Amino acid sequence: MNDSAPFRPTRAPLFRLLLAALLLAAPAAGAHAAVAQQPAPATSPASIPSTPPGQVQPVAPGTRPAPTIPTLTLTPAVPQVYKVEYLSNGFIEVAHAVLTLTPAERSQARTLAATVAARVFAARPTLAEVDLSVYDKGSYAGFGGPLPLLTASVPQARLGAMTSWALGQGTYDRAWVNPGNLPAYREPDRVREVTPTLVSPGPQPRQNAAQIAQTTARIRGGLQGGFLYRARRGTEGVAALTFDDAPHPMYEPLLLDLLRRAGSRATFFVIGRNAAAYPYFVRDMAAQGHEVANHTYHHVRLPPLPTDEATNEMRWANEVLQGLTGKPVRYFRPPGGEYTPATLAAAQALGLTTVFWTDDPGDFQNPGDVLLEARLRRNLRPGGIVLLHDNAPQTLDVLREFLRVARRSGINLTTVGGLPK
Repeated sequence: MNDSAPFRPTRAPLFRLLLAALLLAAPAAGAHAAVAQQPAPATSPASIPSTPPGQVQPVAPGTRPAPTIPTLTLTPAVPQVYKVEYLSNGFIEVAHAVLTLTPAERSQARTLAATVAARVFAARPTLAEVDLSVYDKGSYAGFGGPLPLLTASVPQARLGAMTSWALGQGTYDRAWVNPGNLPAYREPDRVREVTPTLVSPGPQPRQNAAQIAQTTARIRGGLQGGFLYRARRGTEGVAALTFDDAPHPMYEPLLLDLLRRAGSRATFFVIGRNAAAYPYFVRDMAAQGHEVANHTYHHVRLPPLPTDEATNEMRWANEVLQGLTGKPVRYFRPPGGEYTPATLAAAQALGLTTVFWTDDPGDFQNPGDVLLEARLRRNLRPGGIVLLHDNAPQTLDVLREFLRVARRSGINLTTVGGLPK
């Protein structure tokens, strides 16, 4: 597809919008409209952050404020709508609507979601997609807090199908209803990947082995003792493009659209709980030829955890991802780049190679488009591994040009699995 002309989505038929707008007054469609009752959060109300983490997860300490995300106001207002944000990648626009419901409103979750999707499309007809996250009002703490009750991805052309599902007619493959049997909520660590770090080394022999493998992997490249920092020495014409913290319900379709237009493939290091709540985006990644990798289940630093808990973080994420893609998970990146000999061994026992990076332009610090693009250009090298984040607004701004620069430089940006090892 020619990537020089922006995509213009067509407006959904008016009758669909009117039908969905009427759903607000419609009674819940029995068991079809109900949302499974989610068990009480593992944290007490007092321990839930009073200030929502915001549209990015996790929130790294000491970063510059993120660019302001445009919002939509629905008129007349829908009381359950907490916010509606939207972004563009230069070709398409996507909106993310957050709803918060009281226990008495949960039986209306599907019809309310369909109503809001229709209202958002009507408010901004240029949108290609509306994504929805429906939360419990009492425990809502932003994207990094307790998981939603329901989520849905609604491309404009599929509003009618989503509306029918909301009314209890048929199925809809781009929706998820919380089953209430997920691992207990653990607040994600707000860490940013700065540099790979060996922490709490433990017994001396294991410490020495980990340090030797780390040094060898840095110098020689290739797979060394369960580590991968870059491709093997002498690699030409290829580098890996990686994104941490996926998937996010507004950024993911925009990012995948950009990569599709460029014909590029990448490795997504996915947070297991995010994959569980937005499974259709993980399936999209796999269907489009991207590589799905492990970034723990809750995005937590592993060194402070007992080994069995750290292992569970990796194992739970593996199970979610393999269940969605049907493929074994091969690669793992620890949050913050922090690991111990024990977590390295646990990853290997699960069949995972621990992957770090050579190029970190600091997109999560919101440095500005000009500086971010300059860093990406300066650090691009054959055999390298580029670290970006799927939920950084400025990455969307510069990615298209960076992909062009790489191509003109004779470097094919691909998956970690595509690197010579």
